Amino acid sequence: MLRNYLKITVRTLWKNKLFSGLNIVGLGIGMAAVWLMVLYVSDELSYDRFHTNANRIVRVTHFAEWPGGNLKLASTSAPYASALQNDYPEIEKTVRIVPEGGGTLTVKNKKIDVGDIYFTDKTIFDVFTFPFLYGDPVTALAKPQSIVLTKSIAETLFGEARKAIGQVVEFDNHFPNTVTGVMDDVPANSHLQFRALRSLPSNYTNGWQSFELYTYLLLTKESDYKALEAKLPGFYQKYVKKEMGEINYRMELQPLTSIHLHSHLDYELGPNGNMATVSIFGLVAALILLIACINYVNLYTARSLKRTCEVGVRKAIGSHRLQLVGQFLTESVLMTFMAGLVGVALATMTLPYFNQMADKTLSIGGTGQRLFIVTLFALVIGALSGLYPAWLLSTFRPVAALKGLVGSQLGSVTFKQSMVVFQFVATVALIACSGIVYRQMEFVRHKDLGFNKEQVLTFHIDNEDVRLRVEALKERLGQSPLIESVATASNPIGNNNIGGGSMFFEQNGVMGSSAQVVQRFLVDSDYLKTLEIKLVSGRSFSKSFKSDLTNAVLVNETLVKKMGWKDPIGKRIRYYIDNEKHTAEARVVGAIADFHTYSLQHKIEPLVLQMPAPADRDNVYVRIQPAKTTDALAFIKSVYQTFDPTATLDFHFLDENFSKQYKAEQKQGEVLLTFTMLAVLIACLGLFGLAAFAAEQRTKEIGVRKVLGASVSSIVVMLSRDFLKLVLIAVVLATPVAWFAMHRWLQNFAYKVNIEWWVFAVAGVLAIGIALLTVSFQSVKAALMNPVKSLRSE
Repeated sequence: MLRNYLKITVRTLWKNKLFSGLNIVGLGIGMAAVWLMVLYVSDELSYDRFHTNANRIVRVTHFAEWPGGNLKLASTSAPYASALQNDYPEIEKTVRIVPEGGGTLTVKNKKIDVGDIYFTDKTIFDVFTFPFLYGDPVTALAKPQSIVLTKSIAETLFGEARKAIGQVVEFDNHFPNTVTGVMDDVPANSHLQFRALRSLPSNYTNGWQSFELYTYLLLTKESDYKALEAKLPGFYQKYVKKEMGEINYRMELQPLTSIHLHSHLDYELGPNGNMATVSIFGLVAALILLIACINYVNLYTARSLKRTCEVGVRKAIGSHRLQLVGQFLTESVLMTFMAGLVGVALATMTLPYFNQMADKTLSIGGTGQRLFIVTLFALVIGALSGLYPAWLLSTFRPVAALKGLVGSQLGSVTFKQSMVVFQFVATVALIACSGIVYRQMEFVRHKDLGFNKEQVLTFHIDNEDVRLRVEALKERLGQSPLIESVATASNPIGNNNIGGGSMFFEQNGVMGSSAQVVQRFLVDSDYLKTLEIKLVSGRSFSKSFKSDLTNAVLVNETLVKKMGWKDPIGKRIRYYIDNEKHTAEARVVGAIADFHTYSLQHKIEPLVLQMPAPADRDNVYVRIQPAKTTDALAFIKSVYQTFDPTATLDFHFLDENFSKQYKAEQKQGEVLLTFTMLAVLIACLGLFGLAAFAAEQRTKEIGVRKVLGASVSSIVVMLSRDFLKLVLIAVVLATPVAWFAMHRWLQNFAYKVNIEWWVFAVAGVLAIGIALLTVSFQSVKAALMNPVKSLRSE
């Protein structure tokens, strides 16, 4: 029986090559798209789950609100870990991570710059299960000045990873670290990304408000993190209140496996994913597959008119309904299996491009896994997609089928039209969403950031001796016509890591009693000129005023508005100078226009600029002449090497710093655009098939109309009109769907474009144009047919 089913199926598919090809290609594209998207979504959901105790690890975060300010931090301070473990028996282990351990590593004559190195406690390998290759993870970081390298760094420095054990690597200023372990490279699906770990002294501590590190807890097996979290208000009363005063404060425990997709706090260790994005991509994949399946159902049911006589004959000679259903389901599953093979081929070919676009390293799997997935797709999708056509065809009455009188049994016309509308609702919505994502990306690339970021590069000074001679370095660099201006600061902006601090501000002639958390940034007297930041009132820092180093600050417009100052010049600011809560006082000497130190996902915060001490002048800003980049870089290197002959400089342009903060959104937009094009293609394949079938069914009518004098254009309009009505309905329905989705997506940005009505109008016009081109091809072909042949057709 099955052999007979397969034989008839092959003959039927071959006889109807156009419709079979459209179905196989459409389903194949849909399956390939879904396969790639499933790989992406499953990778996003897999973050940090490879740790043995992943379900018991949490990260400590905290939130605070007070009149005129707030904080929501992923980072904590050094005392939190020991205090938590002492007070709560639910905590088995703690580990702290300080992401500031990078620098230049030197081994004999080899030197490499490695920025992603963490300082951490020796318990890190008790909490996390990173694969260890050589050495003892229990004792690897127990001694001071110990370092554990990842395999790739060990091989770069020593040729073979196992040879690294016991060797000494030196950091800047000849600070030696002994290699006590080598671990495998950190998996890509880890929110902790580093290439080496350095030992943090066990007695390391700092002030309660120095939020410079990250605290992770390993809970006991029987503990529930929510129950522990409910006890944490007592921690605030005991430790934090006396440091931060009366504020609305709370601590939260984040499960390790939720950090990547659900945590978007300030000072994250790195860019995280977004659960909303994963949900959207999963929905897009489901829509594409659904569009492909709708194509199949519509084309199959439409094509059933050609098989009415076959059904009538089969029923007349004794075929049962289940046998007919079996025949048609066999056709459906076989067609879907062939589509699955097409999908595998397409997914395999496009995976490298998809990985590049999505910034992933995904793999499809081996041959056996692929065949299993194709078979599973064929059985599930083939059965679900083919069930309705099979049931419909098997209901034909024999007499009516033999006479061709089954028009009323072919299923509801409304149902088929609804399926076409649904396809184009999804298509129009995806086009509109892609347009809004593109507009937002263009907006963030071209928005005025409050300074001139063009042709400004930064580099870090690792050598502390050079920092002490930075004025001489600036003078040497400024002597070249290639260099327009040079400044120094404590951080490069655009990396979302400026940092902040608690300060007290004068109001109404009295120093405020409660501290305000503001951004604190250290810059020299040439910074405003180099970045072309506007001075609103007062003056900038000056080398002529030695007191500016400790007694002067600049503030931005946002801070002035927040404080309610009519004239900020001369206002007093008090700030902490050490961990013992000693303070110093400075006065505002100037107010500057707001400028973005962070990407546009973040609002401009109150900002205080202070002059850096010599040791803090470790980032140099250089504005170079346009079109002279290569020569300028070579000149800067040559000058710097006269101060530090062994140094290797790593240049970063400010515009690139900001651009990389939108990398995730940029990738999302590229993925969305690609899958939008696939959705349009699949929908058009279905529309093309339906238009071809509609033209075929009305062949005689077209012949009669042409004989009676109908023009080609009138016939094209007649055949296209019904389909265009459906697309217009889809445009109306898709608009609110797309608006809602993009409104949610744009909430990730503090500064964003408005959702304009014309975006949806353009999406609708594009959809109508694409549909018209698709339908018109078949309509024109039918209209140009010889009427004699048309009238002879059966």
